[in-house]
Amino acid sequence: MVKLKIKSGDTVVVTTGDHKGSEGKVMRVILEKNKAIVEGVNMVSKHEKPSTNNPQGGIVKKEAPIHISNLSLIDPKTGDATRVGYKIEDGKKVRFTKKSNQVI
Repeated sequence: MVKLKIKSGDTVVVTTGDHKGSEGKVMRVILEKNKAIVEGVNMVSKHEKPSTNNPQGGIVKKEAPIHISNLSLIDPKTGDATRVGYKIEDGKKVRFTKKSNQVI
């Protein structure tokens, strides 16, 4: 199993592709495919059949997964994209931002 440096709940920015520069919160991480679903980024139109949840059916806009390599964590201190590192602090492994050396 591969260890990803982005977790659900993180605020990220898209670094490459059609949605470059878009920011959003990670809603879900799909480990098997190395992808994440980011709120408001990579929206697609999905045709849905009528069901009990959606009796009308029709075309629904929803987020599609985007590859982890196209995402970068936003530094809470500076607001810029940053890389993520790991270090041991008080016997616990914690993530920190490489730009401001701040623990996430």
